Amino acid sequence: MNALLNVADLHAWYGESHVLHGVSMHVDPGETVCILGRNGMGKTTTLRSIMGIVRKRTGRIEFAGQDVMAMPLHRTARAGLGFVPEERGIFATLSVDENLMLPPVVAPGGMTLDEIHRLFPNLLERRHSPGTKLSGGEQQMLAMARILRTGARCLLLDEPTEGLAPVIIEAIGNVLRELKARGMTVVLVEQNFRFASRVADRFYVMDHGVMTQEFPVADLESRMGMLHETLGV
Repeated sequence: MNALLNVADLHAWYGESHVLHGVSMHVDPGETVCILGRNGMGKTTTLRSIMGIVRKRTGRIEFAGQDVMAMPLHRTARAGLGFVPEERGIFATLSVDENLMLPPVVAPGGMTLDEIHRLFPNLLERRHSPGTKLSGGEQQMLAMARILRTGARCLLLDEPTEGLAPVIIEAIGNVLRELKARGMTVVLVEQNFRFASRVADRFYVMDHGVMTQEFPVADLESRMGMLHETLGV
């Protein structure tokens, strides 16, 4: 199988601060890949660099056979990459439905509003509520749903469970499993290892701007000692 996303020898900087030191990874179509690591190890910077938000970078990023390294951000989005940041980026004065309809459809195959409401019933109930009235979990659902409507082929998710109640975390896990059943490709940054272990097919472990481990979900049990030591879980 040809990888949908290929990253090779990726370096990235914030100003003079060298954050990524030769990151290489691949993600196959329909796969859910999770990047594990402590805070400050470069996980979010990896997603932001893949998307093109971090512009000071070197290396190679290919998506669906295209070199997206030199693309402007809007073209990267139109190529089929969708980014859901940890801060979610909900427009507070717009209603749920207005937030959903704001991003353009970039490709065929995006979810309809009816499909989104079935996947996220909370958003149907709150469709006329402004962003300021949503809980943290509802904001996370809205941030994900907004990208799913656009037709993106690969979802880059940054810490989707951060600060959420267990019942909401379980709901987001169910959504990710349904997206996988639909063939969606997901790259997930997560510190909640127990959550990640229920949704991911494969894992990368990141430490100080490099990928130090890569293994499939079938190897989880044999890697637990390393994960406890590396992640403190």
